[in-house]
Amino acid sequence: MHLNYHFLKYLCPELEQELKGMTIISCFSQSKDELVIEAESGENHRYIRAHFLPPQIYFAFPEDYKRAKRNSVDLFPELIREKISSCKVLSYERAFRLELESGGTLLFKLHGNRSNVLHYQSGNKLPIRVFRNEFVEDKSLYWPDLEKPLDLSQEQFFRLVGNASQFLPTLGKIPREWLKERGYIQASINEKWALMQELLDMLDSPLFSLAQKEEEVYLTLLPDSNIQKTFANPVDALNELFYKAMVVGSFEKEKRALLKKYWDELKKTESYIKKSQEKLEALIQAAPPSQLADVIMAHIHEFKPGTLTYHFTNFYSGEEVEVKLKPNQKLQDYAENLYRKSKNRQLELDQIEQAIASKKAKKEELETKLFELENLDGYRDLKDFKKSHKEDKSLQKDSVSLPFRQFEYAGFPIWVGKSAKDNDEMLRNYIHKDDLWLHARQVPGSHVVIRTKGKEKVPNQVLEKAASLAAYYSKYKTESLAPVIYTEAKFVRKVKGLAPGAVMVDRESVIMVAPEGPSEELST
Repeated sequence: MHLNYHFLKYLCPELEQELKGMTIISCFSQSKDELVIEAESGENHRYIRAHFLPPQIYFAFPEDYKRAKRNSVDLFPELIREKISSCKVLSYERAFRLELESGGTLLFKLHGNRSNVLHYQSGNKLPIRVFRNEFVEDKSLYWPDLEKPLDLSQEQFFRLVGNASQFLPTLGKIPREWLKERGYIQASINEKWALMQELLDMLDSPLFSLAQKEEEVYLTLLPDSNIQKTFANPVDALNELFYKAMVVGSFEKEKRALLKKYWDELKKTESYIKKSQEKLEALIQAAPPSQLADVIMAHIHEFKPGTLTYHFTNFYSGEEVEVKLKPNQKLQDYAENLYRKSKNRQLELDQIEQAIASKKAKKEELETKLFELENLDGYRDLKDFKKSHKEDKSLQKDSVSLPFRQFEYAGFPIWVGKSAKDNDEMLRNYIHKDDLWLHARQVPGSHVVIRTKGKEKVPNQVLEKAASLAAYYSKYKTESLAPVIYTEAKFVRKVKGLAPGAVMVDRESVIMVAPEGPSEELST
């Protein structure tokens, strides 16, 4: 109810007592949607903070405020040295105004997500400046037109058949909910009138209370089962609401969001460990491909050109096996491929074991970070946490704002830039100099990065998988084979004047791969 007329009518007389006679000495903004006005009288200072970033529409009147040395812009220059003479609420409207001794008016229009601050000079019907310029209609707003004369008589109530929104459009969400909970909708017209009078009586002798329901902190003038604190002064209530909602509430919200991301990452890591262990066990238990190769070589004399399907008895297991050849493929070539796979089996086992060990170490790190994060008490602690864990920058940012797609293969994170500008941002802000950088050779495409995390060598299968992605996200996408260059990120330079995504590369190597998009092997 802090934007509601029924609260503003109590707030404005208190503000007038505090602000009357004060001179505005500065007016500035440190973020796109927050305006700060500083007023002084002798040694006394008051600040007006209007925070209009949807859905967090709040305003407050603190006695102290630290202006940042950077990223601060002066606004409303005509207000400087203006003296405040009074503060008035607009009749039955979600707005109030500061009247200035020069005859000008500073209007605070508190229309939810369309809230704004408008400055009118003496004799001008239209504002000379508005804070949020995107609301074009505010530039032609004549503020007296906002005031509403309302007839609150019983005759008018009965004429409207007890329609609460038409009778008193200023009620707002909380009073309407109060009426609804007491059966207003189903009540007779006389019962509705009695409920409306009871409500108006409470609004005329309010308690300024802060309540909290689930994650939302709100101000109410009515009895509420969720009340946390009650105030006698509406300014104090408003300042406390601003602090709870904007400072404590925002911290808790950001902390919860970050906790969820770390928990999600932990679950993904545990899932990866489980699946990798299952794959490792299956490989250990499975017969080596060399067994089938031995069977084929024992029957090599049965090969007939043009025959693509053969059935043999596996003398290791006694089972019948079927071998299907490709056109023009020989049994001997098929067996050689199996011997090669068998030889690489141990390499694959070693890589899976290394990936599991790496993920287990990551799991322990995440559990430690989660414990640390859960015990943070304020923004400063949260800022220090992020600073001390810069390696998690991609995790700490909103996934929707990350400039790259994220994959993982054999325990190695693989990032793929989303656009030319995103390629530059990924290179500039996210990767480490020892990471491996890849790009389709001499054609437009995404930058691809293998995050090495201090590991000495990237396995060939990981390099080939990342190179296949680089080819897939490039002009080579439809080719059967494509050249991809790769080098350490420290040998990739952005030179002034180059187009977005364009870089200079030193000491690159080339690998030929088939373009291949994301598959089940690539976890995200």
